[in-house]
Amino acid sequence: MFAVVDIAGRQFKVSENVQYYVPKLSDEPEKDVTFKNVLLLSDENGTKVGNPFIEGVEVKAKVLGHVKDDKVIVFKKKRRTGYDKKNGHRQQLTKIEITNIG
Repeated sequence: MFAVVDIAGRQFKVSENVQYYVPKLSDEPEKDVTFKNVLLLSDENGTKVGNPFIEGVEVKAKVLGHVKDDKVIVFKKKRRTGYDKKNGHRQQLTKIEITNIG
C-alpha cells in the first residue's frame, strides 16, 4: 500500500513505517501531523486517483525532528576581471515517519 501526498508543495510517494525528509514543517518533534492532500492511493483493492485530491483519505505521520541538509556550494566567477564569489546554503528539513494511510 502506498500513496502520493502533497507535502509543502512537493509530491512524495509514501508507505507506512518508512521515514522521509520533507521541507521544514512548523510542528514540534514527537507530535503527530495529518496530511489531507492525497493525490493517489493504491492498495489491494485497486488504485484511486484524485481530482485533484481524494476525499476522506488522509496520511498520518509523526515528526521525528528537524535537521539540515548537506551544504551546497554556489560559486560565481567572471574570468579576467578578478571577480569571484563563494556562498554556501543548507536547506532546513523535517524528518517524519508515516504511521497510517487511510
